[in-house]
Amino acid sequence: MKNIAVIGAGTMGNGIAHVFAQNGFQVNLVDISQSSLDKGIATITKNLDRMLAKEVIDQDTKETTLGNITTHTDLKSGVSSVDLVVEAATENLDIKLKIFKDLDEICKAETILATNTSSISITQIGAATQRPDKVIGMHFMNPVPIMKLVEIIRGYNTSDAVTKTIMELSQKLEKTPTEVNDYPGFVANRILMPMINEAIETLYNGVAGVQEIDTVMKLGMAHPMGPLQLADFIGLDVCLSILNVMYDGFKNPKYAPCPLLVNMVMAGKWGVKSGEGFYDYSESRKAEHVSAQFK
Repeated sequence: MKNIAVIGAGTMGNGIAHVFAQNGFQVNLVDISQSSLDKGIATITKNLDRMLAKEVIDQDTKETTLGNITTHTDLKSGVSSVDLVVEAATENLDIKLKIFKDLDEICKAETILATNTSSISITQIGAATQRPDKVIGMHFMNPVPIMKLVEIIRGYNTSDAVTKTIMELSQKLEKTPTEVNDYPGFVANRILMPMINEAIETLYNGVAGVQEIDTVMKLGMAHPMGPLQLADFIGLDVCLSILNVMYDGFKNPKYAPCPLLVNMVMAGKWGVKSGEGFYDYSESRKAEHVSAQFK
């Protein structure tokens, strides 16, 4: 398995392409937007330069990694001859189902179809194809080049052979694959998102301020980043989407998104990506200043 396609050149997609390419795989990075592809390659180059400056890699590794990536705006040319597709498009069920239906028609019969979804059912995605045994979740963590975990999610019909192949492949990427079953939120977000939601509830109910909540969790629980800062980093829109998937899937009120989170997303306060969330990122991408509304 040497030829890989990654669908989506955004934050997760370009990170996944980077990791595969750096480990010797030929990668087709596919996106409908040429500007997104250009931005993705620029991000990969910047991240490689940072690794070069820290002497984690050498110049040859940087050049080889970039040389292993080819960009495509046409889905058919990008995926028709690959052994594995990793989809990292927008976290939207309808978009993902359409992509997988198209992939199933275009790709070789033996091609494995993986999704980087953080919460959407692998079983449901697999059901959109004629090869549900070859559909699997590969949930990378952000930032992909740094974080070691890959959640490997088995759909109801995912075969043992495909699971074994993807577990072994993840190890070749110098990652730690961890197998989980297909239930809403999987493991990572089933535990993380209620914590983030509870931190937002704590702020919403006036128990403490933004920095105070994050300080308690950083210094008291040894978390590298407070839950509100982490929510900004993930994207409040993404947090809301995952919570909604879990709430719809379990019908349990403990997964119901906090009204403050809903309002912030509707107002376009999505965190780092929009320039403001619980913190103000107009001057720096670091969480140095609390948003005016929470002061």
